[in-house]
Amino acid sequence: MFYIFLALAGFMAWIVSTIGGGGGALILVPVVGFLAGAQAVAPVVTLATVIAGGGRLLAFWRSVEWRVVRWALPGGVIGGAIGAVLFSVAPAPWLQILIGLFLISTVAQYRLGRVERTFRVRYWLFLPAQAVVGLISGLAGASGPILNVLYLNAKITKGRMAGTKTAVSLPMHAVKLAAYAAFGAMSGQIWLFGLAAGLGAFSANWLARAWLERMPEIQFRGVVIAVMAVCGAVMIWDQRALVAGLFQ
Repeated sequence: MFYIFLALAGFMAWIVSTIGGGGGALILVPVVGFLAGAQAVAPVVTLATVIAGGGRLLAFWRSVEWRVVRWALPGGVIGGAIGAVLFSVAPAPWLQILIGLFLISTVAQYRLGRVERTFRVRYWLFLPAQAVVGLISGLAGASGPILNVLYLNAKITKGRMAGTKTAVSLPMHAVKLAAYAAFGAMSGQIWLFGLAAGLGAFSANWLARAWLERMPEIQFRGVVIAVMAVCGAVMIWDQRALVAGLFQ
């Protein structure tokens, strides 16, 4: 029964993540934590992401903007590595609050999707932007779907956004999975949990692609911005103790 719940959670999480440009962790992480325990969350979610990401890359292969991948992937690797090192020295959870506020502000910036773009983007900007986001993710533990702003302003939407973001992130998740396996974090039970969630998520890719193909651009932008705002609110809520401390 646990495996069925994990597969369903993976399916729903990947539908949301594909159509909304992120936010799937809001569904998958609590379910994995409840069924498998907090220590299993990172390796299980990473394995599920690698499995489902491979399927998404297959489903959206023709939509990938490889020019963006060539700029963004090196930036993400460099920023993530530096951020991980700095996290061990000086973690900065307050960054999550700032990111959360920015994500919520996109509702006003884009007027719930009615505004097509707020600034022009050149592809080379993805290198420093991905590096900064990787750095922030390492320092704060999470960065949310903050890069969606860059994709929207570059007019990379729908299937192009889903495929391109996956092509950038999948190699990094694969490296994380290899590290978990090398350091003994992948027990037999965790492999099974990850496979269940991953196969459920894998099967969602083609349904999500069909929905994206029929979805109007303005509706897609509205969904992406709504997901960004929800992710921002969750990030602030996760740091509520830190926020409360500011007023004491």
